[in-house]
Amino acid sequence: MWRSRFFRGAPCLLQGAGRCSPCKLSQHPPWRYLSVYQPCRHSALQYSFRVPTWYHFESKLRPTVALHFCRTLRKDAKSTIDFPLHPLTVTDVKQYLRSKDIPFHDAYSCLHAPSIFLEPAPAGSGRENFSLYIDKTTGQFLCKETLVEGSWEDLQDCIEVMLNEGQASISPNVLLGFPESLDEQEDREMELREVQRIWSSSVPFSDLLEEEAQLVKTMFQIGKLTNATIKKFGVRFFKPTKSLVFPWFSGRDSGLRGVKLLSAAMKNDGQVVYTEATVPKVSNYHNLFGLPLIGWKDVEVVLTGREVDSMAVSQATGLPSLALPRGVSCLPPILLPFLEQFKKVTLWLGGDMRSWEASKIFSRKLGLKRCSLVRPGEFQPCPSEALANGRNLVRIVKASIPAAHKSIVSFKQLREDVYGELVNVKQVAGIQWCRFPELNRILKGHRKGELTVFTGPTGSGKTTFISECALDLCMQGVNTLWGSFEINNVRLAKIMLTQFAEQRLEENLDQYDMWADKFEDLPLYFMTFHGQQNIKTVLDTMQHAVYLYDISHVIIDNLQFMMGQENLSLDKFAVQDHIIGAFRKFATHSSCHVTLIIHPRKEEDDKELQTASIFGTAKASQEADNVLILQEKKLVTCPGRRSLQVAKNRFDGDVGIFPLEFNKASLTFSTPVKGKQKLRKVKVDKNNSGEEMEETEPKEKCDKAVKPAKVKTSRTVKGSAAAGEEASDGEGIK
Repeated sequence: MWRSRFFRGAPCLLQGAGRCSPCKLSQHPPWRYLSVYQPCRHSALQYSFRVPTWYHFESKLRPTVALHFCRTLRKDAKSTIDFPLHPLTVTDVKQYLRSKDIPFHDAYSCLHAPSIFLEPAPAGSGRENFSLYIDKTTGQFLCKETLVEGSWEDLQDCIEVMLNEGQASISPNVLLGFPESLDEQEDREMELREVQRIWSSSVPFSDLLEEEAQLVKTMFQIGKLTNATIKKFGVRFFKPTKSLVFPWFSGRDSGLRGVKLLSAAMKNDGQVVYTEATVPKVSNYHNLFGLPLIGWKDVEVVLTGREVDSMAVSQATGLPSLALPRGVSCLPPILLPFLEQFKKVTLWLGGDMRSWEASKIFSRKLGLKRCSLVRPGEFQPCPSEALANGRNLVRIVKASIPAAHKSIVSFKQLREDVYGELVNVKQVAGIQWCRFPELNRILKGHRKGELTVFTGPTGSGKTTFISECALDLCMQGVNTLWGSFEINNVRLAKIMLTQFAEQRLEENLDQYDMWADKFEDLPLYFMTFHGQQNIKTVLDTMQHAVYLYDISHVIIDNLQFMMGQENLSLDKFAVQDHIIGAFRKFATHSSCHVTLIIHPRKEEDDKELQTASIFGTAKASQEADNVLILQEKKLVTCPGRRSLQVAKNRFDGDVGIFPLEFNKASLTFSTPVKGKQKLRKVKVDKNNSGEEMEETEPKEKCDKAVKPAKVKTSRTVKGSAAAGEEASDGEGIK
C-alpha cells in the first residue's frame, strides 16, 4: 500500500536512461539522460565525439542533457588508454628517488615521500609531511594535501625542474596540463552548478516529517538506521525524484565535488528496483563515502560496496567504514592512497558470490597481509540486510577470514568455500548471456579465471560472433579488454557499435551521437597492438589493464596474427604451446577470463571441424576450460548453415550444438526459436459463411528449408556421454 503511494507521481530520476527508444528529430529534440550507474564505466574509443551539455530538470523533474545539432571533435585525454611499452617496476621508482636524495617509506600499495608541492617542514622540527603517494605498480602519484595527481613521467619532470631551479618545492600549478576547451570548461562548470543545485534543493532527514521520514526509510530498506547516523554521513533526501542524496566532500576545504542519487522504481510485478546516478559521470566520480569522518589515528576500516551498507556498519560496530564509489565492479587505483593509513582492512562488499570474488581481487591491490574478507552466506548477508534482520555485525566482522592463503591447505579451510558453491549454484555458474540462451543452457555462464578457445573456418564470422558475445557481457558490467591483432580498432568498434544499436547506423546518422554516447559508457577497452607482438609485451599490457580497470574478460583475436612469422627458425608449435601456457597462467592468477581465437587447420569444405582441427598441438584443447567451434556448411546457402558447437566444458561436462542465424543488417547472431512454424493465409469456401475467412496453418513450402536446420537441432550431451561425443569428433551430432 505504501509502495503505491510512494511511487505514484514520483518519476524515477533515471527513468528511461539507457533504455528508452530514440526520439525522432521531427517530433522531439534529442535528449541524453544522466549517466546510469553501471560498474566501471570508461570510454571505449580513443577518440570520441562530444557536444556541449548541461543538466536541467524539466517539468517532470527528469534530468536531461540537451544535445546541439553541431558536432565537434576533440581528444579526451582520460579516454585514451596508454599502456606502457616498458612496464615500470617498484625498483625503478626506488632507485630514482634515492638518486635524487628523496626519502620515502615502503607501505602497502604505495611509496610515501615528502610532497614536493608543499613547503618543507622547518629544520629541526622532526616533522616530515609524507603526503606524496606513489603507486608501486604504475608510478601514478597523488598529493593528498593539494590533490595534485599525475603519471610517473609528470613527477619526474617536476622533480627535475625543482632541482634545476634550486628550489625546495614547486607550485602545483605546473601540472594544470593542457588548457580546457570552451566546451570542456562549460561542461565542468555546468556539472558543478548542477551538483550545487541538487544539494541545495535536497532536504536533511531532520527536516522531514516523522511519517515521511519513516516512509522513505522503509522504501530504501534503511528502517534500522537512526536519524543521527544519517545526519552524521550528511545524507539528504531529494523530494522531486524521491531519491537519497549521498554527498562527495573532498579537498583541503572539504568542498562539495559531486553527488550520487539513489532512486527507486517499481516494476509491474511489484518488485522495487534501485538505480544510481552520479554527477559528475561515473568515470570522474572518485568518492570514498564516509572519508571526512575518518580520523588520522584510525588504523582499521571496513570497506563496503554501497553507501547504506557503510552507514549500517558504522552504526552497529562503531568502526570506521567507507563505501567504494563503483561497488564491486572496480577499485580505481587513484583511491589507494586514501587507504594507506589503515593496518587492517575488512572487505564486506555484499552478500552474493560476485561480491566475494570482488573482495578477493581487491585485496590483492590493497595488500593481502592486511586484508580480511567477510564470506557471504545465509547468516552473513550484506551489512544493511544484516542490520535489518537483527544480526550481530560486530561478530560478523570479527569472524572475517584472512585474505592471504598458505600454499598447502586442508579441507577445513576449503569447507566453507565448497558449501558456498553448493548453496549459490546459479551465482557460481557465472554471468548469463542475454542474447544467447542456448549458450547458457550448455556452458551455464561466463566465469572468471577460465580459458576459452574459439575456432572456426576462415570467413565464417568468428570475430563478429565473439564480439557480440563480449558485448553482451560488457553491457552487463563485465569489464572487457579487446586485443585485436587482425583488424584495426576502428573497424572492430564499428562492428560492435552496429551490434549494440542493432541497426545500420549508415542509414540513421541522426542517431549516431545518441548510440555513441551510450556505447562510450560501456566498460570496454582496446589494446593498440596490431600484427605480430611479443607475448611478454601483451601479457604486461593485460596485467596493467587488470590493475587499473579491474578487467575480467580479455579477448585475443587471434593467436596466429599475434605470433607472426618472423622467427622462422623456431618451432612454431613450441612457440604456440608456450603462448597458450602463458595465457592459461594469466587467467588463473589474475582471476580473469581469457577468450583465445585460434584458426583451424585447413579442412575439406564438406567436413565439420573437430577439437583436433585446432591449429597446433593438443595443448590448446587440453589447457582450455571451454572449446567453442563455429561450424559452417559452405555448400549450403539456406538458413541454418551456421551453428555453434561446445566441444568442451570443464565446468560441468555438458557439450552440445545449436544453430545460429546471422542478421546482416545488425551484424548479429541469434538462436532461432525452437518449434516456430511459418504461417500462411488460406482462403475458405465462401459458400458456407457468405464472406471470406482466413486461417493459418504450417507453410508447406518451408519443408525444404527445414531439412538443413534439422541437422542443427539444438542438442546437449551430458556427463559421460560428452566424452563419447567428443571422441567421435562431432559425427554423432549429425
